[in-house]
Amino acid sequence: MPSHPLIVSISEGEEISVILPSFCSFHLRFGCKALSTDSGFRFMNLDDETGRAHDSIEINGDAAEGNLILEPYVGMEFDSEDAARKFYVEYARQMGFVVRIMQRRCSGIDGRTLAQRLGCNKQGFSPNRRGIYGSDKKPRPSSREGCKATILVKMEKSGKWIVSRIVKDHNHPLVVCSNGFSCSGDKDKKIEELKMELEHQEQQCVAYREKLFDFISTVEEQTEELSSKIQMIIGNVRQVESGTQKHYPFRQ
Repeated sequence: MPSHPLIVSISEGEEISVILPSFCSFHLRFGCKALSTDSGFRFMNLDDETGRAHDSIEINGDAAEGNLILEPYVGMEFDSEDAARKFYVEYARQMGFVVRIMQRRCSGIDGRTLAQRLGCNKQGFSPNRRGIYGSDKKPRPSSREGCKATILVKMEKSGKWIVSRIVKDHNHPLVVCSNGFSCSGDKDKKIEELKMELEHQEQQCVAYREKLFDFISTVEEQTEELSSKIQMIIGNVRQVESGTQKHYPFRQ
């Protein structure tokens, strides 16, 4: 049975319940403002602190099979960068594609991530390596197809992470298994997990390096200040000694 999108419209200040069969148990996670029960969804008003009102939530799924997908939308709010990334990875798993970190913008002061762009792993094009390995080598099939599907999340002053841009359309087939998840191999999944972990470790290294540089700079400043004080004391002592010799010349 094909899946059909379910549109839930919510007016300002309104609560609405969507009643589904009892076997359609679905849990909204990753900081989304919603509640769920075994018999349905109870969506609260989605006005956030910034004053943006979201008119509707789109849920793709087949209620008969219990497969429901919360669609991302511009203005969607998360409690953290990790929550936003986990949501999009889970969304990609259910839609049938693999996520890759496309771009990350960090603070030059403390190394914190300020914005992150995630996208389909088929985004871009693989370079032509025929000239590198020789014309007699059979080129490997490219996994890049120039897909434009992407999502951009930014951290706001409140500390919340907001979806500021999203492209949902893919230019290639999405392969989903019968269990409702992507059929991508465990190898691709492990590679993506390792890439994300590496990105996290690099971010921590940047932060630690900044702290180390600040500490070294502070030590150097204190050393220079201490050296200046020592030189001043030495100069004062020499002046005192010189004055003493003038008033009380040394007699042999």
